[in-house]
Amino acid sequence: MVPACEISLLFALICATGLTISVAAGQEGARPEVVVSQGRLQGTQARVKGTDRLVNVFLGIPFAKPPVGSLRFAPPEPPEPWTGVRDATSYPPFCPQDLTFLRRIQKTWKEKHGPLRTSEDCLFLNIYTPADSDKKTKLPVMVWIHGGNFIFGGASRFDGSALSAYEDVVMVIIQYRLGLLGFFSTGDEHARGNWAYLDQIAALQWIQKNIEHFGGNPGSVTIFGVSAGSVSVSALVLSPLAKGLFHKAISESGTAHLVSGTLSSVVAQKTAKLYACETTSSVAIVHCLRQKTEEEMVFNSSLGQSSNIPGLKEVGDRASIISTIEFLQPWLSVPPEVLPVIINEYLGDTDDSAELRDGFLDLLGDVAVVMPSLETLNYHRGSGAATYLFEYQHRPSLYRDTKPAYVKADHADEVAFIFGGPYLAGDIRLRDEVTEEEKHLSRTLMKYWANFARNGNPNGEGLAEWPSYNLDEGYLEINLEQKKAKQLKKKRVEFWTKIVPEKIKEKSAENKKEHGEL
Repeated sequence: MVPACEISLLFALICATGLTISVAAGQEGARPEVVVSQGRLQGTQARVKGTDRLVNVFLGIPFAKPPVGSLRFAPPEPPEPWTGVRDATSYPPFCPQDLTFLRRIQKTWKEKHGPLRTSEDCLFLNIYTPADSDKKTKLPVMVWIHGGNFIFGGASRFDGSALSAYEDVVMVIIQYRLGLLGFFSTGDEHARGNWAYLDQIAALQWIQKNIEHFGGNPGSVTIFGVSAGSVSVSALVLSPLAKGLFHKAISESGTAHLVSGTLSSVVAQKTAKLYACETTSSVAIVHCLRQKTEEEMVFNSSLGQSSNIPGLKEVGDRASIISTIEFLQPWLSVPPEVLPVIINEYLGDTDDSAELRDGFLDLLGDVAVVMPSLETLNYHRGSGAATYLFEYQHRPSLYRDTKPAYVKADHADEVAFIFGGPYLAGDIRLRDEVTEEEKHLSRTLMKYWANFARNGNPNGEGLAEWPSYNLDEGYLEINLEQKKAKQLKKKRVEFWTKIVPEKIKEKSAENKKEHGEL
């Protein structure tokens, strides 16, 4: 395990088809070139709104061999060299996935992308670096690990040019294998699993070897991500395989508490049967699955069937919400007899539909994100490392016609502002329909994040003070205006760390007594 004290941490909680796309050139004829370990690359230049500063952009750089054939369900291998000049002006394909998820996100969040395409040959990264930087002065490096529940997303959803131009950093956005292709395991040496995490480590190794050629400092690398990307950040902080590959970490809504990561041998057997593969041995299973097409690995209809899990739209009254909580009891990691205590805490005795909905959503958020995050944060703080916490509270103005009024700040809402969405001018657009206050918010978040990448401390001139997360449990509330606060969700933390364990202990003692009497 990597000693956590080696890595500064900034932690977040949120209150709630075959075409190639090229990045918009910022200056006609500008074609920057760079030599990396595999050969020469030629990129392009991009502009952002509000500044004349140009950014050199290099897209679709391979950091590993294509994970196809015998490399499907295998650790990534170093990329092959090339001869001549490799074009690095087109966005790489996404890793195999159901693109329906991204299309829905684009509609809801009003993102603007070009046509989407996928390929199993997808282990690429994109790099953005200030065009006018002094190559002798190595810049801090920020490495983005995208989210998407480990089943969708990719590097080319994002554009690092605004962060690079405004904050003088080198931005790197990486991809990794998803879904079965990213995590399938037989539970033995024939397919150990966690290929997605190994891809991320391979990307970080490539960055260490090559980022100086882009003006970056390999001794100042910050990894950051949201959702599944945040879970990845948390896992990489703990992994001995990632030791020395980065120096700071920003985790936004997700920890390694949330996933087991590797599909077990039992699941592997079930998966093999769904694909009509022999299950006599791990060798037979892996051989069979390697013969399947990319489309089969993503769109096998049997894998898409879900259990009878109630949807939120179905849980409108008290009885149905309680029924849903009872259904989720194994996920809550508490014995059934303790459920009434939890129901009373979050629902009380109300029958009001809005209060019931809010209580239910609070429960889901606390169990899935808040409590695991605070537990991780306290562990990290205890190691002596510099640690910071924020709660994001701003409801984006675009929600006025895309989400109901009760949705305030939602999962991953901060990401577009951190990437300088209002200032992007290329093919990729993130939150370009904003108010003036939101433009200011975006600049503020870019400064906080870049300051942390530079110094391990988000504070800086003109910014509201962000207290470190020490014994006072200070944190920053981020909205159109920022303010410091203490002891996030104190009452609920006490409930989950004191009351629930006490109730579990009491119920366990009662059960033992009853069995003893029998």
